Amino acid sequence: MTHSHDERGAELRELFFETSAELLQALNEEALKLEKNPGDEEIVRGIRRTVHTLKGDSAACGLRELSELAHQFEDALSLEGAASHAAVAEIAFAAADVFAEMIAAYHKNSKLPSTKALSRRIEELTATPRAAKGRKTKKSAAGKAGSKSSSKQAVELWTEYERLSMTKAQAEGKAVYHVVVKIDPHCAMPIAGRQLIQNALGNTGLIIAVRPDAKSPAAAKQIEFVLASTQSVEQISAKGRIPTISEEVVIELLLAANPALQPVQAVSETHTTSLDHEPADVAPIPESPATSAPAAGVSVTQENLLRVDAGRIDNVLNLVGELIIGKSMLQQALNEFSKRYPKELLRGKFADAMAFQARVLNDLQRSVMKIRMVPVEQLFRRFPRMVRDVSRQCGREVELAVSGQDTDLDKGILDAIAEPLTHLVRNAISHGIESPEERRAAGKPAQGTVRLNAYHHGNQVIVEVGDDGRGIDAQKIRAKAIALGMTTPEEAARLTEAETLDFIFRPGFSTAEQVTEVSGRGVGMDVVQSVLHRLKASVSLETRPGQGTTFRLKLPLTLAIIKALLFWVEQRLYAIPLNAVMEIARTFEAEVHQVDNYEVLQLRNQVLPLLRLGRPAPLEDRKAKLFVLVITVGERKYGLIVDALEGEEELVIKALDDQTFSTDLVSGASILGDGRVVLILNLPAVVDHVARSRPQESGQANSGLLLTHTDRMRLALTPAVGGQA
Repeated sequence: MTHSHDERGAELRELFFETSAELLQALNEEALKLEKNPGDEEIVRGIRRTVHTLKGDSAACGLRELSELAHQFEDALSLEGAASHAAVAEIAFAAADVFAEMIAAYHKNSKLPSTKALSRRIEELTATPRAAKGRKTKKSAAGKAGSKSSSKQAVELWTEYERLSMTKAQAEGKAVYHVVVKIDPHCAMPIAGRQLIQNALGNTGLIIAVRPDAKSPAAAKQIEFVLASTQSVEQISAKGRIPTISEEVVIELLLAANPALQPVQAVSETHTTSLDHEPADVAPIPESPATSAPAAGVSVTQENLLRVDAGRIDNVLNLVGELIIGKSMLQQALNEFSKRYPKELLRGKFADAMAFQARVLNDLQRSVMKIRMVPVEQLFRRFPRMVRDVSRQCGREVELAVSGQDTDLDKGILDAIAEPLTHLVRNAISHGIESPEERRAAGKPAQGTVRLNAYHHGNQVIVEVGDDGRGIDAQKIRAKAIALGMTTPEEAARLTEAETLDFIFRPGFSTAEQVTEVSGRGVGMDVVQSVLHRLKASVSLETRPGQGTTFRLKLPLTLAIIKALLFWVEQRLYAIPLNAVMEIARTFEAEVHQVDNYEVLQLRNQVLPLLRLGRPAPLEDRKAKLFVLVITVGERKYGLIVDALEGEEELVIKALDDQTFSTDLVSGASILGDGRVVLILNLPAVVDHVARSRPQESGQANSGLLLTHTDRMRLALTPAVGGQA
């Protein structure tokens, strides 16, 4: 089946929209490096290389305006002396922003942004005396291209991409030559002759580069090639000699296939072949992280890369989830078969087959989960540019320290926490880091530090955002909460420091004295809390006045399949993630005490706050036994009172839409092997609900009825979805 031109063009554009984000990120990173190392020509070459790729890719997609603007910037960066221009980094930042706006406009088929301001700034690079000198030097070099030159000079004529290809060819065992062919002045058709020469040399190896362009007037006089070949100089020279077309062939060895060999400086060929050995003049191509050995391994890695839409992986993961449900159903049937026919010999064969299927299914599940896992570096890379911009807006001097970039996290979770992390980093700069004057007065260095860190902890991933700023003043938070009417002075006096700090996650709460572009509107931290609740994650903070603050996000490894502990409350089945359960304790109803109308339990000389989903036992039945699940939410421990335990189970999480279920206390549901539906509790939301629900002052303890009447009615109807509850 053939695809139309429009279909191929649309597919190419979609691929460009995906890859352009990486190019823009690289442009931002290189601009940040150049800002710290002004005048570094290697960094400027990296910027030019990125812009060159963006130019070529956009041109291939027919995005003419973007391609022309990138071409203008690339040309300006190519001039000698452009690297020393003080505004290169600023122009690169501006270019990254404009490129991003243009790509977004192309994607949405909307009006393109104005590029005049950026074009004027790019023209600044071409207007400097050094740039003008560079143009003159470049022109002079072009006029002497036919003469002999050293390998070092020849190498510098080629772009970074061509130099990278040279290094790869060398690693593959090929020698890299600079071949200059002078066209016979009496050649009747020099353009056709040029193509014949190129075809002839192409038969001897890989042509990496050709100069000049076919449309250039100089193309009728001579052609320059970079050729990677395993053939000898004599063989290449013989191929390049075409009667009535080529007058002279000059071959220069740039890179020898074997570093131990003495490099050949030049071969001047008219009617005979001669070799001149001048090894002292040959300069190797300097290695960089992108071109350093092993280059062959880099090539193989690129060939093995495959871009797959995340939706396809989600579909596979969903099918794996259905297989896991099917496995549970088979296991349930096998258990019933074993009870009914305890002496049947086929039981052993069925058990072996089930065990084999379970092993293969577990391996399949892990493999699919690993495909979805990506390093958090993909998210962390966005922040250096943002920290630079926000710190300038706030008048701060801030350095970003990043660690744990290789920590893997589910792609869906990584995308979801981008906004919360952005809020936390912006707040760290605007609220946490002091001004340079304040820091000096406090005996601190003028430059503050914002830290991003990620690491695995059990079956969770911890992402930390910290700073070495002024910290959070609990007294100021308490006073602001009273002023905003979020609490009364009497209630505020009874709050612990941790409970006081929880106010910063309330909607509308802000300690900023004035509204700015960065802070002061009272939105942000509540967004962090709500997003994390939706992800079945939690956030906690640790602060020390004058030393800094650290926000700690505890994230699940995945949102699709979890190990869960199942339990009963009022004859209904619930589940919570197993990694949230620290221990299971047994106690009596009489051991449950009330403190400020909240239920607590003394467990090993520690007071444990209790959460109750069901109704408390009648006063006359104080000897009833209870199961208490000791759970962790954030940095705190709670005891979840349940009636009975069902056991551990691997659950496939099925999302519940708002029309089916209207509470955030339940994060999803799952279907067991026997068809029963189990609700998975959202522990952070449950704890937050209890914390915000002030009990009545009538002496009655918190009843624990966390679900509304409507939700409980819907709970009663859930068996109709998947079977008996």
